[in-house]
Amino acid sequence: MNKSIRDRALTGTALALAVSAVLTACGGGGDTSSSSASDTKAQEERKAAKDARDAGALVEEPLVATFDGGLYILDGKTLKLAETIELPGFNRVNPAGDDAHVFVSTDSGFRVLDAARRTLTDITYEGTKPGHVVRHAGRTVLFTDGTGEVNVLDPAGLAGGEKPEGRTYTSAEPHHGVAIELSNGELLTTVGTEEKRTGALVLDKDDKEIARNENCPGVHGEAAARGEAVAVGCEDGILIYKDGEFTKVDAPDDYGRIGNQAGSEESPVLLGDYKTDPDAELERPTRVSLIDTETAKLRLVDLGTSYSFRSLGRGPHGEALVLGTDGALRVIDPETGKVEKRIPVVGEWQEPLDWQQPRPTLFVRDHTAYVSEPGTRELHAVDIESGEKVTSVTLPKSTDELSGVVTGH
Repeated sequence: MNKSIRDRALTGTALALAVSAVLTACGGGGDTSSSSASDTKAQEERKAAKDARDAGALVEEPLVATFDGGLYILDGKTLKLAETIELPGFNRVNPAGDDAHVFVSTDSGFRVLDAARRTLTDITYEGTKPGHVVRHAGRTVLFTDGTGEVNVLDPAGLAGGEKPEGRTYTSAEPHHGVAIELSNGELLTTVGTEEKRTGALVLDKDDKEIARNENCPGVHGEAAARGEAVAVGCEDGILIYKDGEFTKVDAPDDYGRIGNQAGSEESPVLLGDYKTDPDAELERPTRVSLIDTETAKLRLVDLGTSYSFRSLGRGPHGEALVLGTDGALRVIDPETGKVEKRIPVVGEWQEPLDWQQPRPTLFVRDHTAYVSEPGTRELHAVDIESGEKVTSVTLPKSTDELSGVVTGH
């Protein structure tokens, strides 16, 4: 059915429902049971019409952007706004690991959004302070900070509409943590308390501890590199787990915090942020770190501009990507640290003091870098290799977080 015919059909359905509602209202209060039955039937008809519309209008490669009080779902190719979902509170979004779903972190836990079908599902992983969502080796891992619970699932199971069976582990104490499952079934998860985080441990597939390292103060964030080297950030460098062993890579400064990282299966080098002032209310760093997981060497690259924790990404060939506060997206060779390309995308901006406040945000999928510009309510799609801005859209409200569906690792 083409769009014009479908629209006329839906309009006809809406008109019929409106007439039915008017006739019911004019009938007075003589038969409340009949009125109730009519209301139920009208609700069923509205639901059937919506289901029919949704079934024939899957969103292509959906993107999801949060705004104050809800979610926007957009077509990933055209950036056309496909749906607006009201959802109160501060919400965060992450890819679930398949071609349809996105995890939404809410006040009560992780909720599953079917972005392709433009609807929140009934699947929820309940728990206070839902935190990191990590995809690797065909598994997706959720870490709930308020309970210390780790949930591992196969994202393909979300298509059934029910919570898929999976692995569960509970940390010794709740903390702001992260976990990742490797292809051999080993589970790396952080160690800490609400007051202090110290490192990471590794469990085999039977949940028996096989490795631990607590020489990583303030552990935060994770990333995986080529060869399945997994790293977590520390306040004095980075901790790498590879081939069953931990290796600590020290920062060149006594306090050299690498709290956010981005990895790629195309490169053995991880991209990280880099901060050196432990007393700053908000440090606006101008250097990023490149950590070679094969040589355990760390290189710092001065960008000449600051950036935020939502500025890091990786390109299709392992390129290191950083969105600067000067409005440009930098493409860095991870092997040499050379800035190979500087792509103007948005206007100049400054990172807000409150981490929950909107700022330009980078989300990368395949060969496209998506960049939000809250100040103008715009969203841009940029071809990483050509450096061309492919398309832009202006949304009804300023957006905060930006994500979408991403399959694979």
